[in-house]
Amino acid sequence: MKFVFESLVTYLHDFAHVGKISTETRHEFILLSDILGLSLLLDSIDHPTPPGATEATILGPFHTQDAHHVGAGEKISHDSDGERLLVVCSVKDTRGRPLPGVEVDVWETDSKGFYDVQYSDRTVPDGRAIVTSDENGVVVFEAIVPVPYPIPSDGPVGKLLGRLKRHPYRPSHMHFMFNKAGFGRLTTALYLRGDPYESSDAVFGVKESLIIDLCQVQDIDGLAERCGVSPETRLLKLDFVLLTAEEQRNTLEAEVQKEAARHNGTLKVVNGLLVPAEIRTGQANE
Repeated sequence: MKFVFESLVTYLHDFAHVGKISTETRHEFILLSDILGLSLLLDSIDHPTPPGATEATILGPFHTQDAHHVGAGEKISHDSDGERLLVVCSVKDTRGRPLPGVEVDVWETDSKGFYDVQYSDRTVPDGRAIVTSDENGVVVFEAIVPVPYPIPSDGPVGKLLGRLKRHPYRPSHMHFMFNKAGFGRLTTALYLRGDPYESSDAVFGVKESLIIDLCQVQDIDGLAERCGVSPETRLLKLDFVLLTAEEQRNTLEAEVQKEAARHNGTLKVVNGLLVPAEIRTGQANE
């Protein structure tokens, strides 16, 4: 026990410096939460997913608010060293109806495994953009094939990973965030099957339903001509399914009620929150 507390104090002192290393583009506290699995746990609690809807996963520390809006079929990455990738996705509701006008915020690393914000000479966003679904709920853009990369390991988080004998790598993936009035916000990512870090993601973000296989544009008749790309271009194709805001609330409420029932009357639900059963309703609102 003495060893445990001495180690705890040592790491608490280390993480007192987290704020110093964090910047507007580097969020060490988020990174700490990610590598401990806390981010994924909280996301799973806050965003339970019913069958048929696309699962959420962690936001990560590299999302920004300055992504540019681009038109259908345009490039989000200008990395000439990256392998070209065409992304063709649909966005639907849980009844299978296409959702037009969904803003899809997308971001990924370059071919070297770095996000644009990790470069000190960054002047404009790259490897990220906001694309809007068309009248058929379809989103089309050009990107590059994602690559695995290490999370920043030169600070307290990296030191902790080293002590735990864990590697700092994330498997190849692309981030997506969906926004549309009347629907719950979905933050998710797609992971490439067969990546060497698929089963040992440093931040525990991989979910089986989010692992995908890439194919080639030539696998779909006429797609190369319609999009103006080579038939050999790699293709990412997937249907995303969003919950309405009401469906999201109802799903969360059902999960909270289920959790309360598991505790044999010692917990109850007040205003969507679990509280000890002996607490009066007025106290829970204070």
